[in-house]
Amino acid sequence: MTTTTDRKPSIILDKPSRDVIKGGRWWRELGWRYLVGIGITVIVVIPLLYVVSASLNPIGSVSSTSLIPKTISFANFESLASNPARPFFKWFGNSLLVALVVVTVNSLLSSFGAYAFSRMRFKGRRGGLLALLLIQMFPGILTMVALFQMFGQIGEVIPWLGLDTLSGYTFVMLGGALGGVFLMKGIFDSIPASLDEAAKIDGAGHLRVYGTVIMPLVKSVLVINGLLALTGVIGEFILASIFLRSDAVKTVAVGLYGVLSSDKANNLGWFCAAALVTSIPVVLLFQWLQKYIVGGISAGAVKG
Repeated sequence: MTTTTDRKPSIILDKPSRDVIKGGRWWRELGWRYLVGIGITVIVVIPLLYVVSASLNPIGSVSSTSLIPKTISFANFESLASNPARPFFKWFGNSLLVALVVVTVNSLLSSFGAYAFSRMRFKGRRGGLLALLLIQMFPGILTMVALFQMFGQIGEVIPWLGLDTLSGYTFVMLGGALGGVFLMKGIFDSIPASLDEAAKIDGAGHLRVYGTVIMPLVKSVLVINGLLALTGVIGEFILASIFLRSDAVKTVAVGLYGVLSSDKANNLGWFCAAALVTSIPVVLLFQWLQKYIVGGISAGAVKG
């Protein structure tokens, strides 16, 4: 009986100490990550709340905008389509048109190049990969003077392909059409070569292997490459500001910058409303293609 009565208090006293140890370990291993996540979320959400507040502010000035809107009005959103001096939807349509052409050509040529470098063995293969890597290390701003002079001379012969034309700017943006070769080549290398050999035994050539065997397996990386090209074109400003001057051919980045720079104090509300409308299609597209994005990120780490 004595032994039994002595053991019961010891069990009761040991239980709180175990809970304390467990809680301390949770904070050391996992709790601090929640704090970091909350801090990053606050840093990201505060500017977004300010943009939403400014877009809903009917006055639309810097001094009258606060983090939490005092009055809610959709006047800035209504003025996006009603002000002919600021053809927002025309600018947005120009950006989408350029983005559609660039994304299509970029995905097609990058996949062709990645397939060639991954599946074929030819002289100059290693040199070509190194040349692509070297070219991508230089920022595009270094070429703007040469591109300006070159397309200025081209416009004298072919007017629709010169400066201040949407087609000329599209050709400039197509200069980076092979930018996704390295990204796609890593995924192509993870696909077993035995699939190619099996298709070739059945009489398939390189084009059929590329279209019916390889491409269905790399949809995720095509989506990622297309999304990167899309966001790059819509957000591109430097080259667009040099090539596009007329309101009819401006992209959304150049148009919004021109409106804000003309009167920073009173055009903030209109600018924030236009920025929100521009971001909505991109965000919805990201959400719709989220499963392909996750698959593309994890595909490169798994060997077939």
